[in-house]
Amino acid sequence: MPLGRLEVFLVNAKGLDNCDFLSRMDPYVILTYRSQEQKTSVNTDGGTTPEWNETFVFRISGDVPELHLKIMDKDTFTADDFVGEAKIPLAAVFEKGSLQPTSYNVVKDEEFKGEIKVGLTFTPERLY
Repeated sequence: MPLGRLEVFLVNAKGLDNCDFLSRMDPYVILTYRSQEQKTSVNTDGGTTPEWNETFVFRISGDVPELHLKIMDKDTFTADDFVGEAKIPLAAVFEKGSLQPTSYNVVKDEEFKGEIKVGLTFTPERLY
């Protein structure tokens, strides 16, 4: 069971389905690991190829095999639109310590909806 710190570098997304018909999307991402949830800034007019270049840190303290990313489109007068999601397996980063930014599939209703690029670094907790 891994214990430590997971650093998530969220780079960008590309090829996302456009949820807005009259304007460009304003995407943001909700990152979830267990009960920990963090949110990117809204990429105003980011459209189908938003960039974030933001880093998030999660405390790893259990056997949860993946990080969940939920891409949303910020709307002013209606509820935000769900664009798609990606589930990133963490076993490789726990084993190797870090993974260079890699593209992961974004899906919605089991259909491909684009890609999101994420880099990962895991720092194990030292037990004495």
